[in-house]
Amino acid sequence: MFRFVFLMCLSFGAHAVESTVDIDTAATVYQAAAIREQVRASLGAMPQHIRQLFATDTSAKLSDAQLAAVTAAAERGFRIDVFEAPALQAFAHHLDPTTVTKTEAFLTSDLGKRMVSADVALATLGEDNIDKVMNGKITAPSTPKRDQIFDKLERATHSTESTVAIFLSMGEAVAVGTAVGSGLDSAAVAERAHQSGESSRAGMEENMRLPMRRFMAYGYRDLSDADLQHLLSFMQSSSGQRYVSAYNASMGAGFDAMGRRTGEELGESLRELAQAQLAPPPEAPSTDTLPPAGIAAPPPVLPHR
Repeated sequence: MFRFVFLMCLSFGAHAVESTVDIDTAATVYQAAAIREQVRASLGAMPQHIRQLFATDTSAKLSDAQLAAVTAAAERGFRIDVFEAPALQAFAHHLDPTTVTKTEAFLTSDLGKRMVSADVALATLGEDNIDKVMNGKITAPSTPKRDQIFDKLERATHSTESTVAIFLSMGEAVAVGTAVGSGLDSAAVAERAHQSGESSRAGMEENMRLPMRRFMAYGYRDLSDADLQHLLSFMQSSSGQRYVSAYNASMGAGFDAMGRRTGEELGESLRELAQAQLAPPPEAPSTDTLPPAGIAAPPPVLPHR
């Protein structure tokens, strides 16, 4: 225990040498990495994904009206303006001046620009093509050497772990937001969602690792072996690892915020639907106020313009 505490103190001291950066500085790296373009490309499909999650939930069968509320809530929650503020804040918090300088130098280099262009192209492939790539139905030519580099790249960027973490965090955020909007015990809901996610995390990571390598290999199919090795060298460097940490933290914070907003919107909508079902039906108008049969009611009086 003493050694653990001592190492934690050393770690804190090492990270405290350089402070985090401000939002404007982080935004320059954010822009160079084209994060907005990549995230924006993924948002169109999110409402359908969220609806599908609720539609396949066997623990609670939702009506068509409730599923429509799910879709509408996701459309209001999964927006780039909801994503960016928390994402940029987390991004800035995990960066330091040295990382900003070295990352900007890499991202604005010829290789960096080609990598970013490939990242944007991957994000805009469309759901059908992305599924085909990750399932191995669309592939890029490779060699054992390239496969080995992509294996190292996937691990250096923590792509699988980050993707699974975002998915689980987003699901928990939707659940908690729904509880808040519905007036339920959000702490209990959060605990159940967290336990459920942790029990499935290892299996999800195992199932996602090969698809993520396929995705990366297809996206970077036009990069040479030398390019990939240079890219790997940057990602494995201290600045590269800090950039990876900042990037993954920003994705987690942004998607968590969108999930929470969706949950809150959904909770409010479900509560309104429940109240509408409990409300007594409107009374029929008294026959005393209706015109006699065969006599037309007078037209409404319109205001003079």
